[in-house]
Amino acid sequence: MTRAVLSIGSNLGDRLARLQSTLDGFGAAVRAVSGVYETEPWGVLDQGRFLNAVLIVEDPAIDEHGWLRRAHELEDAADRVRGERWGPRTLDVDVISCRDTQAGASTELISRDQGLTLPHPLAHLRAFVMIPWLEVEPEAQLMVAGRRCAVTDLLEQLDPADRDGLRRTDLVLQRRDVPGDG
Repeated sequence: MTRAVLSIGSNLGDRLARLQSTLDGFGAAVRAVSGVYETEPWGVLDQGRFLNAVLIVEDPAIDEHGWLRRAHELEDAADRVRGERWGPRTLDVDVISCRDTQAGASTELISRDQGLTLPHPLAHLRAFVMIPWLEVEPEAQLMVAGRRCAVTDLLEQLDPADRDGLRRTDLVLQRRDVPGDG
Protein backbone atom coordinates (compact mmCIF):
# COMPACT_ATOMS: atom_id res chain seq x y z
CA MET A 1 0.00 0.00 0.00
CA THR A 2 1.28 3.47 -0.78
CA ARG A 3 0.33 6.86 0.54
CA ALA A 4 1.24 9.86 -1.61
CA VAL A 5 1.25 13.61 -1.23
CA LEU A 6 0.08 15.34 -4.41
CA SER A 7 0.32 19.03 -5.18
CA ILE A 8 -2.29 20.25 -7.66
CA GLY A 9 -2.44 23.60 -9.40
CA SER A 10 -4.00 25.49 -12.29
CA ASN A 11 -3.73 28.98 -13.74
CA LEU A 12 -5.64 28.66 -17.02
CA GLY A 13 -9.36 28.43 -17.65
CA ASP A 14 -11.72 27.53 -14.83
CA ARG A 15 -8.99 26.92 -12.27
CA LEU A 16 -11.27 25.68 -9.50
CA ALA A 17 -13.07 23.25 -11.83
CA ARG A 18 -9.69 21.84 -12.87
CA LEU A 19 -8.70 21.24 -9.25
CA GLN A 20 -12.11 19.70 -8.52
CA SER A 21 -11.75 17.39 -11.53
CA THR A 22 -8.45 16.19 -10.06
CA LEU A 23 -10.01 15.48 -6.68
CA ASP A 24 -12.84 13.64 -8.44
CA GLY A 25 -10.34 11.75 -10.58
CA PHE A 26 -8.55 10.31 -7.55
CA GLY A 27 -11.94 9.41 -6.04
CA ALA A 28 -11.95 6.94 -3.15
CA ALA A 29 -8.14 7.08 -2.86
CA VAL A 30 -8.32 10.62 -1.42
CA ARG A 31 -7.74 10.64 2.33
CA ALA A 32 -7.37 14.41 2.83
CA VAL A 33 -7.70 17.60 0.82
CA SER A 34 -6.35 21.00 1.82
CA GLY A 35 -7.98 24.34 1.38
CA VAL A 36 -7.49 26.20 -1.89
CA TYR A 37 -4.74 28.80 -2.06
CA GLU A 38 -4.12 31.49 -4.63
CA THR A 39 -0.46 31.99 -5.37
CA GLU A 40 1.87 34.00 -7.49
CA PRO A 41 3.43 32.00 -10.32
CA TRP A 42 6.72 30.26 -9.54
CA GLY A 43 9.60 30.20 -12.02
CA VAL A 44 8.09 32.11 -14.94
CA LEU A 45 6.53 35.21 -13.40
CA ASP A 46 4.76 36.71 -16.45
CA GLN A 47 1.56 34.65 -16.18
CA GLY A 48 -1.67 34.46 -14.21
CA ARG A 49 -2.00 33.49 -10.56
CA PHE A 50 -2.44 29.84 -9.65
CA LEU A 51 -4.96 28.05 -7.52
CA ASN A 52 -3.17 25.33 -5.54
CA ALA A 53 -4.11 22.58 -3.10
CA VAL A 54 -2.65 19.36 -1.71
CA LEU A 55 -4.21 15.91 -1.69
CA ILE A 56 -3.21 12.94 0.42
CA VAL A 57 -4.07 9.73 -1.44
CA GLU A 58 -3.74 6.09 -0.47
CA ASP A 59 -4.38 2.82 -2.29
CA PRO A 60 -3.13 -0.74 -1.77
CA ALA A 61 -2.90 -1.38 -5.52
CA ILE A 62 -0.98 1.72 -6.63
CA ASP A 63 2.76 2.26 -6.43
CA GLU A 64 4.64 5.53 -6.94
CA HIS A 65 4.64 5.09 -10.72
CA GLY A 66 0.91 4.44 -10.65
CA TRP A 67 0.31 7.77 -8.92
CA LEU A 68 2.40 9.50 -11.59
CA ARG A 69 0.53 7.71 -14.41
CA ARG A 70 -2.82 8.76 -12.90
CA ALA A 71 -1.55 12.35 -12.50
CA HIS A 72 -0.56 12.46 -16.19
CA GLU A 73 -3.93 11.00 -17.23
CA LEU A 74 -5.73 13.77 -15.35
CA GLU A 75 -3.43 16.43 -16.82
CA ASP A 76 -4.08 15.05 -20.32
CA ALA A 77 -7.85 15.11 -19.68
CA ALA A 78 -7.46 18.81 -18.77
CA ASP A 79 -5.67 19.44 -22.09
CA ARG A 80 -2.35 20.09 -20.38
CA VAL A 81 0.29 21.24 -22.86
CA ARG A 82 3.85 20.48 -21.83
CA GLY A 83 5.64 23.49 -23.23
CA GLU A 84 7.54 26.08 -21.30
CA ARG A 85 9.02 24.86 -18.01
CA TRP A 86 7.13 26.49 -15.11
CA GLY A 87 4.87 28.17 -17.65
CA PRO A 88 1.07 28.51 -17.56
CA ARG A 89 -0.93 25.30 -17.38
CA THR A 90 -4.47 24.09 -17.27
CA LEU A 91 -3.49 21.52 -14.66
CA ASP A 92 -0.33 20.48 -12.87
CA VAL A 93 -0.31 17.39 -10.64
CA ASP A 94 3.02 16.69 -8.91
CA VAL A 95 3.83 13.65 -6.80
CA ILE A 96 5.65 15.25 -3.86
CA SER A 97 6.35 12.23 -1.72
CA CYS A 98 5.25 8.63 -1.51
CA ARG A 99 5.41 6.22 1.40
CA ASP A 100 5.11 2.45 1.47
CA THR A 101 2.72 1.74 4.35
CA GLN A 102 2.73 -2.09 4.21
CA ALA A 103 2.29 -4.03 7.44
CA GLY A 104 2.14 -0.96 9.67
CA ALA A 105 5.57 0.30 8.63
CA SER A 106 6.00 3.57 6.80
CA THR A 107 9.01 3.94 4.54
CA GLU A 108 9.57 6.91 2.27
CA LEU A 109 10.11 5.77 -1.29
CA ILE A 110 13.08 7.14 -3.20
CA SER A 111 13.05 7.28 -7.00
CA ARG A 112 15.61 8.66 -9.40
CA ASP A 113 13.95 7.31 -12.54
CA GLN A 114 14.04 9.50 -15.62
CA GLY A 115 10.32 10.20 -15.33
CA LEU A 116 9.92 10.28 -11.55
CA THR A 117 12.12 11.82 -8.88
CA LEU A 118 10.98 11.21 -5.32
CA PRO A 119 10.78 12.99 -3.10
CA HIS A 120 10.06 15.91 -5.41
CA PRO A 121 13.38 17.77 -5.70
CA LEU A 122 11.89 21.28 -5.42
CA ALA A 123 9.06 20.76 -2.93
CA HIS A 124 11.08 22.17 -0.03
CA LEU A 125 11.45 25.46 -1.95
CA ARG A 126 7.74 25.92 -2.62
CA ALA A 127 5.49 27.49 -0.04
CA PHE A 128 2.49 26.61 -2.24
CA VAL A 129 3.28 22.95 -1.56
CA MET A 130 4.31 23.10 2.08
CA ILE A 131 1.59 25.35 3.51
CA PRO A 132 -1.37 23.35 2.15
CA TRP A 133 0.43 20.09 3.04
CA LEU A 134 0.84 21.20 6.65
CA GLU A 135 -2.86 22.05 6.77
CA VAL A 136 -3.76 18.38 6.20
CA GLU A 137 -0.70 16.76 7.79
CA PRO A 138 0.76 19.03 10.53
CA GLU A 139 3.56 16.56 11.36
CA ALA A 140 4.64 16.19 7.70
CA GLN A 141 8.24 15.32 6.98
CA LEU A 142 10.20 15.35 3.74
CA MET A 143 13.58 13.91 2.78
CA VAL A 144 15.87 16.71 1.60
CA ALA A 145 19.48 15.93 0.66
CA GLY A 146 19.18 12.51 2.29
CA ARG A 147 17.93 13.90 5.59
CA ARG A 148 14.39 13.69 7.01
CA CYS A 149 13.18 17.23 7.75
CA ALA A 150 10.02 18.56 9.34
CA VAL A 151 8.09 20.49 6.71
CA THR A 152 7.45 23.22 9.33
CA ASP A 153 11.24 23.72 9.59
CA LEU A 154 11.64 23.79 5.81
CA LEU A 155 8.88 26.38 5.55
CA GLU A 156 10.60 28.60 8.12
CA GLN A 157 13.75 28.55 5.98
CA LEU A 158 11.96 30.12 3.01
CA ASP A 159 12.14 33.81 2.27
CA PRO A 160 9.15 35.47 4.04
CA ALA A 161 8.06 36.92 0.70
CA ASP A 162 7.58 33.37 -0.63
CA ARG A 163 5.39 32.43 2.33
CA ASP A 164 3.47 35.70 2.18
CA GLY A 165 2.75 35.18 -1.55
CA LEU A 166 0.03 32.66 -0.68
CA ARG A 167 -3.53 33.61 0.12
CA ARG A 168 -5.99 31.05 1.44
CA THR A 169 -9.21 31.52 -0.46
CA ASP A 170 -12.80 30.83 0.51
CA LEU A 171 -13.00 28.33 -2.35
CA VAL A 172 -13.59 24.72 -1.37
CA LEU A 173 -12.90 21.42 -3.07
CA GLN A 174 -15.70 18.97 -2.29
CA ARG A 175 -15.26 15.23 -1.91
CA ARG A 176 -18.18 13.70 -3.70
CA ASP A 177 -19.87 10.50 -2.61
CA VAL A 178 -17.79 7.70 -4.02
CA PRO A 179 -19.35 4.24 -4.51
CA GLY A 180 -17.93 1.89 -1.90
CA ASP A 181 -16.75 4.80 0.23
CA GLY A 182 -18.48 4.06 3.55
